Amino acid sequence: MKKIGILGGIAWPSTVEYYAGLCRIAEQRHAHSGGCGPAAMPEMAIESLDLATATALLGRDDAEASWYAFDAYHREGLRRLQRSHAEFAVIACNTAHHRLVEITRGIDIPVLNILDVAAATCARLGIERVLILGTRIVMTSPFLRSVFLRRGIAACGPRRHSDRQATIAVIEALARGSNAGASRRIHDIVMDARTGNAPRSSAVYLGCTELPLAFAAHKADGVFESDGIRYINSTALHIQAAFEYAIRGS
Repeated sequence: MKKIGILGGIAWPSTVEYYAGLCRIAEQRHAHSGGCGPAAMPEMAIESLDLATATALLGRDDAEASWYAFDAYHREGLRRLQRSHAEFAVIACNTAHHRLVEITRGIDIPVLNILDVAAATCARLGIERVLILGTRIVMTSPFLRSVFLRRGIAACGPRRHSDRQATIAVIEALARGSNAGASRRIHDIVMDARTGNAPRSSAVYLGCTELPLAFAAHKADGVFESDGIRYINSTALHIQAAFEYAIRGS
């Protein structure tokens, strides 16, 4: 298996899910194959960044130079993963993917794009419209929308400022390890953000790697339904893609 590099810590609860999720898949594969003894686990290196530092370095989209320190902070983390002999990497954070092209400049190992993975899944399921929930940057990011649009999927964040603020509040609570009532608050945000009845060809993209933690029973499900709403679990899909990439050709 290829050695996996995880750029995490942004925030720590989702980084834990990446490590646990990869190990869980390995154990499940081993059990289903009827194997004896311990399961073969992928080797991993975790480079944990400081969320407070990453947040302080966030830039503005009307000032490209304001992003240089943010990009460099994440790029250096990827370089350290390279030096640990990781053969590819995942960034356990949707917000960083807003700057993925810039962050990965000069990086010599593949970095699996969480958005490509999610958009491919949506296209396969015939989803045509996606409501993006995440950080302020994720909900307004032209780059994130463009990844979905390339596959014919219209994607956007909530139009109302109050819905965006409510989403950010849920993320902050989950990042502190508090998920009490989070799934209900997300449901209320989605219902408020929708216009008219949602068709079967629509879904909600949980575009922050903390948001799936609100749905404990579905944290390993890439796509799931809760209270009549179909959700795209970016974390689970990214973890699955990383495992498949690790075993490819091994």
